[in-house]
Amino acid sequence: MTSKQRSYLKGLAMTMDPIFQIGKSSVTPELTSAIAEALEARELIKITVLKNCLDDGHSIAEVLAERTRSEVVQVIGKKIVLYKPAKDEAKRKIVLPQ
Repeated sequence: MTSKQRSYLKGLAMTMDPIFQIGKSSVTPELTSAIAEALEARELIKITVLKNCLDDGHSIAEVLAERTRSEVVQVIGKKIVLYKPAKDEAKRKIVLPQ
């Protein structure tokens, strides 16, 4: 992913509300599968890491990206933004600039 594409996705994520919250149980298999389903449907999602979670936001983002085969767009404080393009090009909602 180029810096131009990452910047474009960051701009889209600015107006989004987080759809997942990660608490003290951190990254569970159920959470991972729910995030994978959300990425299939939306392509770009925002996640909040709650204060009671002992893990670092960057490490959580890396683990989630690896398990869901997505890319980390950004991690700012307790907010994580992930992106995964749809497999079928006809169903893609987000078209990245070249």
